[in-house]
Amino acid sequence: MADTAYPGGKTALLCIDPYNDFLAEGGKMWPALSAVATSVGLHANLYTVRAAARKAGMPIFILPHHRHHATDFQGWAQLTPSQAAAHQYQLFAEGTWGGEWYDGFGPETGDIVIKEHWGASSFANTDLDVQLRQHGITHVIFIGLIANTCIEASARYAAELGYHVTLVRDATAAMSTEAMHAAHEINGPTFAHALLTTTEVVGKLATEDSA
Repeated sequence: MADTAYPGGKTALLCIDPYNDFLAEGGKMWPALSAVATSVGLHANLYTVRAAARKAGMPIFILPHHRHHATDFQGWAQLTPSQAAAHQYQLFAEGTWGGEWYDGFGPETGDIVIKEHWGASSFANTDLDVQLRQHGITHVIFIGLIANTCIEASARYAAELGYHVTLVRDATAAMSTEAMHAAHEINGPTFAHALLTTTEVVGKLATEDSA
């Protein structure tokens, strides 16, 4: 949206699941994500948005998925298909390389790491909402993975809670072009206040920073 503005002190960058298993060659999910990620220039755009946020003095929140253990979900009655698949492959397994932050995308001094989410939403059963509100945040910009699962679920929840929500089209990826299309052309416009490219977001942050 042309009139989207990001007020200083009230805007945060939310980076979801920046793990090796998603972003690194050799990561368990990289083969499924690589075609779309490469087509949009994912890594370069993630670096660019994060750098712009830091330059603007914007707080960065890291929203990590649960790091799996072999005994997770024992006794659970209602696993989602995604949870069952993640458990089967032990995505982001605790103590493994795949469960470590991708180089350059992990938390730095001053960044806020939210409690791990067990499902798709970074708000469900975590401290994300209270952390955002305690820091005076009203506007949130989502980057990371995956566009049609954790990004969408978290961003929808943010909108329901009254936050101004921005999706960055090319600072995320999905396992198919169809999933990306659904996330940004069909579902995103029903709840997000702005769907922007990395270039557009950086331009707006630079404008706010110089205001």
